Amino acid sequence: MKVHLRMLGCRLNQAEIDMMARQLEQQGHTVVDAPEQADQIIVNTCAVTNDAVKSGRRLIADLHEASRAAQITVTGCHAQIAPDQLAVLPGVARVVPNDQKDRLVEQLTGQPVEPFDVEPHARSAQQGAWRTRAFVKVQDGCDNACTFCITTVARGAGRSRPAEEVVHEVRALHAMGYQEAVLTGVHLGSYGHDLGNHDGLFCLVRRLLAETDIPRLRLSSLEPWDLSPAFFTLWENPRLCPHLHLPLQSGCDATLRRMRRNTTAAAFRALVEQARAAIPDVRITTDLIVGFPGETDDEYAQSRAFVQAMDFAGMHVFRYSVRAGTPAARMRGQVAADVKKARSHEMLAIAAAGEARFAQRYLGSTAPVLWENVAGAAPQGFLNVGYTHHYLRVQAVHPRVLTNTITPTHLAELRDGLLHGVPVIE
Repeated sequence: MKVHLRMLGCRLNQAEIDMMARQLEQQGHTVVDAPEQADQIIVNTCAVTNDAVKSGRRLIADLHEASRAAQITVTGCHAQIAPDQLAVLPGVARVVPNDQKDRLVEQLTGQPVEPFDVEPHARSAQQGAWRTRAFVKVQDGCDNACTFCITTVARGAGRSRPAEEVVHEVRALHAMGYQEAVLTGVHLGSYGHDLGNHDGLFCLVRRLLAETDIPRLRLSSLEPWDLSPAFFTLWENPRLCPHLHLPLQSGCDATLRRMRRNTTAAAFRALVEQARAAIPDVRITTDLIVGFPGETDDEYAQSRAFVQAMDFAGMHVFRYSVRAGTPAARMRGQVAADVKKARSHEMLAIAAAGEARFAQRYLGSTAPVLWENVAGAAPQGFLNVGYTHHYLRVQAVHPRVLTNTITPTHLAELRDGLLHGVPVIE
């Protein structure tokens, strides 16, 4: 069987699609890059915004147009929330809700998923059908109740994978040739809570650092109320990448209360100060929503001032959009579209300036870069693109393709928001 896999949305969706690819290869099936080559197509959808829902429907239509003979299986958050709407789309043969997603491959092929075997995946890796960073799903679901978020409905209550499974998977990924594993989840910081361990993520990361040899371990988004000062001692191990993505959403306490976020501006500031004191080179990035219902000019000004004071090294900025089924959709004081647009543009400019300031700190220094792909060629060689341990994007011209190697790289120039480096290779 030839299967084409696609996803929209978060790193967790990417981790799930990657796992499906490994399961299919394990069974002897072929994962193909082009939908035209496929007998079966799997789409892992997102429902975080109305735009994400529209993008998913458009993707399904495009895939059906590209391969009318292929059967399409749709899963993910949109499939959980609105299965009937997806089931009637042309080409869709089955809709699999999130709570059955882990058994999707078994349902599709009729074959049980066997224990992980490195060999078939290593063979695919040699053929180039793999990534240099692996996304590892360690947790699913969320027990929070942020008023703007549909994820709790779509993903259900928080639940954690057994640590032994995660350790085994990371070992196997390293054996396949991956150089970095990124731990992902809907609410990653709550890992282990459902198992009675409120230090679960700390214990899991410590165990992965002790029991695997993968060169790089990275954490995806962490809610700021999940972390204690002791958590930052994990970064004494240099294999844990010095990058923390801590979603703030607003720098105004009144807005945070309406969002039902379990933090305040003061608590968030204290946490960031603790992280920066414990991890001197840490890169801290965040998420921000502008135009949340009831956000007045004064509240926005407070949020903007807080963000500027925090000097984030990067921000994802979102304009609030009404999401049916969430409490925020029923709130008064919906902000006009032109106001949201103006606030977004201003925050994006602040984000770009902060990212540039952080990158400039490292000009003239040498940093390890994991090279991930080749973006083209120049007369002097290949345009290699990769990321530092801080997750700063770097481009370097080199006579060789450097993909899936980690090399010390002299960071020579920042141009158009991109670091340009010179690999230091003997």
